[in-house]
Amino acid sequence: MEVLSAPLRVQFDYTRSVGPIIGAFLTGLRERRILGVRGSDGRVLVPAQEYDPITSAPLAELVRVETTGTVRSWTWVAEPLPGQPFDRPFAWALVQLDGADTSMLHALDVTEPAQVSTGMRVRVRWAEERTGTIADIACFEPGEGATAPPTEDAAEPVTMLVTPVDMSYKHTASPQESVYLRGLAEGKLIGGRSETGGAVYFPPRGANPTDGTPTDDLVELPDKGTVTTFCIVNVPFLGQRIKPPYVAAYVLLDGADIPFLHLVLGCEASEVRMGMRVEAVWKPREEWGHALANIDHFRPTGEPDAAYESYQHHL
Repeated sequence: MEVLSAPLRVQFDYTRSVGPIIGAFLTGLRERRILGVRGSDGRVLVPAQEYDPITSAPLAELVRVETTGTVRSWTWVAEPLPGQPFDRPFAWALVQLDGADTSMLHALDVTEPAQVSTGMRVRVRWAEERTGTIADIACFEPGEGATAPPTEDAAEPVTMLVTPVDMSYKHTASPQESVYLRGLAEGKLIGGRSETGGAVYFPPRGANPTDGTPTDDLVELPDKGTVTTFCIVNVPFLGQRIKPPYVAAYVLLDGADIPFLHLVLGCEASEVRMGMRVEAVWKPREEWGHALANIDHFRPTGEPDAAYESYQHHL
């Protein structure tokens, strides 16, 4: 049987507060200054760290270091990936800045491996537009001397950092998962078990987690089930397609032994409860693909609630 595969891409912005030490480091970069922090053993750590690597105590003594340094180690990038500093071959280098006792990783602007060596002297090349991120250092380049003097920037210090995350990969489904995905494209819910009378897993797994035997006994399940546990979502977030409050619940399909997570709509969030009987609401058939998202959500069936004993071992 031919297994299914598809390219997948995950994109989101990771946002965090930076605190006083990393905030000072990033603010310094925006002003074309590089700050390290002194550790309990007297070493100057660059990039600045919030906690001492030896004692784990908070660090506070900021130390300005030079924008020149020495390559301590490097590796060649013959085929750059999207989003890397250059769209041509370059080097990643560990650079120990003058005045620092540790090395920082950054791109080194050289065009062939013969132009880089351990021990070579390099300097910072600043980005023309700086916003308070590590990208304010555009790269390192061979040479001595500062490339630009510090600014006297009186802007507000950096307190927040937004890091875009973008990951592309190819997912190849297992044989059991491929059957499950093909079933979804036909409006079928396929579970799997390893032996007759054994536990039915939905979605199916490649092997029974208790003994490792293949789950090759495929079982078509109905699109009705029981809410076992649930959560009322009250917090809005970027990209949210449903206005809170709404319910994310674990639904145990009739005939299955493992509940799975999905939306429960069609009633007030406060009305959802353990034991509620629900049924799938499928998207229009022209929108179907090889995905559980073919089911838009679950809604109450109006049947009497399931007895607790029927799902107490599936919570």
